[in-house]
Amino acid sequence: MQAAENSVVSMHYTLTNTKGEVLDSSQGGDPLTYLHGAGNIIPGLEKALAGKQAGDKLQVTVDPAEGYGVHDPALVQQVPKRAFQGVPSIEPGMTFHAQSSQGPMRVTVTAVQGDMVTVDGNHPLAGETLNFDVEITEVRAATLEEIAHGHVHGPGGHHH
Repeated sequence: MQAAENSVVSMHYTLTNTKGEVLDSSQGGDPLTYLHGAGNIIPGLEKALAGKQAGDKLQVTVDPAEGYGVHDPALVQQVPKRAFQGVPSIEPGMTFHAQSSQGPMRVTVTAVQGDMVTVDGNHPLAGETLNFDVEITEVRAATLEEIAHGHVHGPGGHHH
């Protein structure tokens, strides 16, 4: 069976950046399992996996626009420390949930200077070209329940 809309794909992968640094990997663990066509993984990788089957190995390069997006400078803001009430110490690398005009979003503290804190609402991998080494381990038809819920159930997927 080939990866196509409403199929469940299991794969091992290693994700590296353009410097060759490993950013994430399933090696040594369970394969990543997702429902193809449901937007469960980044678009560029999902497109490259269409038509692949168990045993296929491939290398995929995903540009930022098809990955976690281009870096948006408008999502970098300075806010006063007083906005972090109840947090005794604010350090770069800390993450918080914040309200935006588009709803809740995750922000990462990138700098603290005096009474001001710089936060970045971009995904940590926004603007990065991503390189995947992938091995497809299984492709199967999704169940009606998985299709209705928009994600995989059972091993490697969501458990209700």
